[in-house]
Amino acid sequence: MKQPEHTLETADIAVLLPCYNEAGAIGGVIDNFRKVLPHARIFVYDNNSTDDTIKEARDHGAHVFTETRQGKGYVVVRMFADIDADVYVMADGDGTYDASAAPKMIAHLLENRLDMVTGTRKQKAENAYRRGHVWGNRMFNIAASRIFGTTIGDILSGYRVFSRRYVKSFPALPRGFEIETELSVHAVQLHLPTDEMETDYFDRSGGTVSKLSTYKDGFRIMRRILSLFSHVRPLMYYGLIGLVSLLVAGLLSLPVLIDYLQTGLVPRFPSLIVSMGLVVIAVIAYVCGLILDQVAHSRRDAKRLAYLAAGRLSDSPRS
Repeated sequence: MKQPEHTLETADIAVLLPCYNEAGAIGGVIDNFRKVLPHARIFVYDNNSTDDTIKEARDHGAHVFTETRQGKGYVVVRMFADIDADVYVMADGDGTYDASAAPKMIAHLLENRLDMVTGTRKQKAENAYRRGHVWGNRMFNIAASRIFGTTIGDILSGYRVFSRRYVKSFPALPRGFEIETELSVHAVQLHLPTDEMETDYFDRSGGTVSKLSTYKDGFRIMRRILSLFSHVRPLMYYGLIGLVSLLVAGLLSLPVLIDYLQTGLVPRFPSLIVSMGLVVIAVIAYVCGLILDQVAHSRRDAKRLAYLAAGRLSDSPRS
């Protein structure tokens, strides 16, 4: 007999809230999610807060745990490993995301058998985004779209809904704010069914302060995108390095060739030596790309097997 499909009311839902110094905001976030998802379990993972985040979270009835390794990436990977559920809702603990959108996002994921729904941010307060963050977010979205072929309109959004098999197959090494990029790239690499929904984005509540540094974290995110590029699409990455080396070698060797044709002499030995070295680098880069491309395919196959082994949902709805 066919098992009935899970719904918003029957699915085992876990709300995951990574936190660092969010006292004054986390209590309201917990209450808002409990109001719209009364059957969900709410987990707060504290990342070495020095304020009353832990106390406030416990006072509002959340399950509270601590991740001592500093960085949001460590917290996310720990949450994914610790918590078993059918559906996972991840949001920040600063009150910037609209909890009321969670039921629609979950219903969309369940009804369409998706593995991830991203809440793309629609600014509802003048100070919700800093000017540098707006332009930086656009730049990262464009870069990810060109490199990985992502169709996610807000690759750095921290508001997402996941299926069980997405969470249990996510293999990322812990990082900081780059973790959102890895979440998106994982879905693209395995060709997982995903979608996005526009959600309101508010100013931080409770007087909390953003931990995101415009320039420092922006550089780290771009560096991580390039690192993922080399791991996910190594043939293209190293092929581009080889192509640039060949072009530079051609530019350096052209005057040498012209002199030789005109005089029969080669007076620019340094240019010739450098150009030949660049040709060798180009060949090595291309060969490395070919080898690493096979490794990347093997890794992707292993991730796909882990994804399929995790299963969609539990065998029967929660009672």
